[in-house]
Amino acid sequence: MTETTRKLQGKVVDLTKTGESMTDDEGSKWEKCVFTVELTNFSSCTPNEALPEGIKGKKVKLVRFCCFDWHCKLGVKKTLDFDETEDVLAGKQTEAVYW
Repeated sequence: MTETTRKLQGKVVDLTKTGESMTDDEGSKWEKCVFTVELTNFSSCTPNEALPEGIKGKKVKLVRFCCFDWHCKLGVKKTLDFDETEDVLAGKQTEAVYW
């Protein structure tokens, strides 16, 4: 597997805006959000990869910074990045992904 292919995916079932924000170099305001994602499968880049027992339906929290309204939608698919995926599969909670 490569970093670009092994990524878990799920559906956003809850979203909490923390109130913490930062401004980037271009003046855009980014707010820290915590997404609750119910894991459903691996992304389409890994069609032959099967979810390990106990992962499907697991709800994980993803911490991301959001700038635009379309970043913060419920019911949409959310793909975890490679590091987040590996942490979930290893059962390792971090500041960016936990349950």
